[in-house]
Amino acid sequence: MLRLALAAALAASLAAAAPASADGPLTVEDARARILLPSRPGAAWLTIRNAGGEDRLVGAESPAADRVEIHTHIHEGGVMTMRRLEAIEVPAGGEAALEPGGDHLMLFGLKAGLKTGSSFPLMLIFEKAGPVTVKVRVAPLAETMPKRKGQ
Repeated sequence: MLRLALAAALAASLAAAAPASADGPLTVEDARARILLPSRPGAAWLTIRNAGGEDRLVGAESPAADRVEIHTHIHEGGVMTMRRLEAIEVPAGGEAALEPGGDHLMLFGLKAGLKTGSSFPLMLIFEKAGPVTVKVRVAPLAETMPKRKGQ
């Protein structure tokens, strides 16, 4: 009985750690978010790997937020600003990395209960592949800070 319970727990943890796929060429890895306060927007990052032809991330939705937008950071005149993007290119045979300090997903109107260690579903919408749902982990602040040059 104990062996069966351990096997079930291991299978569940492996399934949770597995990258998401759209039954196609796209896989999504390392989906994580930063939620500082439920009253403030959050941000999510992930890596999209593409084993097929070119595609584009054109939107996202989540029951954990009223609205999800694609954004990027731009350095202008020594100031970093955020801008909304219509899409993020996912090159054929390549990847698109959404990272702190670069392209990311903004989560507006967060629902209660999101805290470090929790998770929520996020549906990514691709121009060609269609929807891909991933599980996003709410990560500790240190894991979601932009990396400095040389790190």
